[in-house]
Amino acid sequence: MRIVIVEDNESLAKAISYRLRDRGHAADVLHDGAEADAFLAQEGADLVVLDINLPGKSGLDILRALRARGDSAPVILLTARSETSDRVAGLDLGADDYLVKPFEMDELEARIRALTRRKNLEFGAQDNIGNITFDRTARQVSVEGVPLDIPRKELAVLECLLERRGRIVSKTLLTDHVYGIGADVDQTAVEPLVSRLRRRLADYGVAIKTARGLGYMLEELRE
Repeated sequence: MRIVIVEDNESLAKAISYRLRDRGHAADVLHDGAEADAFLAQEGADLVVLDINLPGKSGLDILRALRARGDSAPVILLTARSETSDRVAGLDLGADDYLVKPFEMDELEARIRALTRRKNLEFGAQDNIGNITFDRTARQVSVEGVPLDIPRKELAVLECLLERRGRIVSKTLLTDHVYGIGADVDQTAVEPLVSRLRRRLADYGVAIKTARGLGYMLEELRE
């Protein structure tokens, strides 16, 4: 699942992203409200962890814009203990849940699991291409029900390419999806991941084409 974390406390944002990536999720991290609003408008998310007090644009403004666009992605608000009125306003604007700082990571994970169960119509979807099936909830690739052993980072590459199948995906976008926005990772880090994933999928009717200088595109091979 792709989770966007919008939190200006960099230490907290990093801790959340590490925990979620360790659980197999793709995590994008943003610290500025205006940048987060633009990112969500363009890229979207499966779930958003959203702080209310942000530089640039408040979390409530981001939430308002999200719902005005018709985006129903679940949102968990992060609030300070004294922000009761903001929590109420957030729920009225369409937030699905909230957590009061400080909180335990185990509780955040539990809230996310609860939301995925409640929103199973969105998160239970499966993507099919060639002979493979990608179960977004289980983060498992299978062929005719038999699981394929694909490492976590390669799964994140596949997830990003599947979301944009038939379109060219830049190395920058892949790097952000796999490692998180702002991670100190060179774009070339995704090249061996793509190469290994390409070899794994070649026998199952799936190809990853290289658009030189532009990025990669996922295609179904036709007989």
